[in-house]
Amino acid sequence: MGGIVVKPRARILHGHDWVFASEVLKVFGSPADGDVISLKDGRDHLIGSAVYNSKSQIVARRFSRRKQQLDADFFERRLQQAAEYRTRRGIDPRLCRIVWSESDGLPGVIIDRYRDAFVLQTLTLAMDRHKEAIADAMAKVFGAANIIERNDAAVRRAEGLEPRTGILRGNPAAVTEIELADVTIATDLLNAQKTGFYLDQLQNYGAVAAQAAGKRVLDCFTSQGAFALACARAGAAEVTAVEASGDSIAAARSNAKRNALQVNWREEDVFQFLRAAEKSEQQFDLIILDPPSFTKTKGGLHGAMRGYRELHVRAFKLLSKDGVLATFSCSHHVTEELLAQTIADALVDARRSARRLRRFEQALDHPVLPTIPETEYFRGVLLEMMPGR
Repeated sequence: MGGIVVKPRARILHGHDWVFASEVLKVFGSPADGDVISLKDGRDHLIGSAVYNSKSQIVARRFSRRKQQLDADFFERRLQQAAEYRTRRGIDPRLCRIVWSESDGLPGVIIDRYRDAFVLQTLTLAMDRHKEAIADAMAKVFGAANIIERNDAAVRRAEGLEPRTGILRGNPAAVTEIELADVTIATDLLNAQKTGFYLDQLQNYGAVAAQAAGKRVLDCFTSQGAFALACARAGAAEVTAVEASGDSIAAARSNAKRNALQVNWREEDVFQFLRAAEKSEQQFDLIILDPPSFTKTKGGLHGAMRGYRELHVRAFKLLSKDGVLATFSCSHHVTEELLAQTIADALVDARRSARRLRRFEQALDHPVLPTIPETEYFRGVLLEMMPGR
C-alpha cells in the first residue's frame, strides 16, 4: 500500500481527518488517484488509512485509524453503524440523512432516505469508484431497492469528477411524498435541488409554523414551499412566498393544491421583492429567511456577508413592531459568531431592537464532529422585535 508522510504540524495530527497538499512531507509507493493509502507521521507510525487524490486540494481523507481496505464488509459495517446511531437518537430511519460523509466515517458519501427511495451522492473519487459496492451494502443493510444517484454537486469538480444524475437501482416513483408539520410535500428526487429536499430543516418547519397563527407571513427563498405551507396550515392570516426559480414555484403551487392551502406565490428575486416591499411600506408579522449558501469558499465570504447584511436590514424594516424573524444560514464559512454580528449590525442599520427566542442547529441526522469543523454548516436564529425601541 502506497501512502504519504505528513508534516509535523499537519491538522490530521490534531484530530482532523483531512490532509491538504501543503501538509504532505513526502509520497511513497507511487499511489494512484482514487487509491486507498497509508498515512504516516514523521516517525513512520501509521496514523490511518485514507482515500487519495493528488488533483484535489485535499489530497487525502482518512476513513480509518488502522489499516483498512474499502471492501464489502467495510461498507456494510459503516452503514450499519450509521443506522444504529440514528435509531438510538430517536430519528425516523425512513426519512432522514442516513449517512453524512466524514461524520459517519465515509468521506464524500451522502445518503438521504425518503421512505422507499434512497438518494446517493459520491463526492470523492475513491467513493465514486466504489459506488456499486456502496449500493450493494445499502441493499443489504437497508433493503434499498430504489437508489437515485444525484452526483450533480459542484464540489465533484474539485475531485476531477463529472456531474451525473440518474437511477442507479430499481424503479423509484417519479414523485415522492413527505409528511412534515401536518403538510404533505411532493418532491422530484431526480430534479429538485440538492438531494431532493432539505432534510436538515425537517424539525424546524413546525417550530417556525408555531409562530404563525393569525399573522402575516413572508417566506423568502421558499423553494418547494415547505415553510409557507406549514405556516398556512398553522393558521396564518395570509402567507406570501418568494422564489426566483420557476420550477420551484411550480412545485410549491402543486404542493399548495395537494394540501388545499392558500399562499400568494411570487416568482421573483428575493432582494428585488424586499426592496419593492419596503418602498410600498408593506408590513409582515413573521418573516422567514432561508437562502441557499451564499459562498462555498472562504474567499467568497466578504461578498456573502454583504448579502446577508442587506437581507437582514430589509427584513427588519418590513417587520411589524413585535414581529418575528426566523433566519438560517447553510454556509459553513459563516460561523455562528459571524452570523450573530451580521444580525446585530443589520439591527443597528435598520434602527430596530430584538430579543433572541432560540437558536437552530442542524438536525442529529447531520452529526457534527468537533475535530472536523467542516461537518457543521447549518445554523439559525429566531428573533422577536422589541416594540417601542
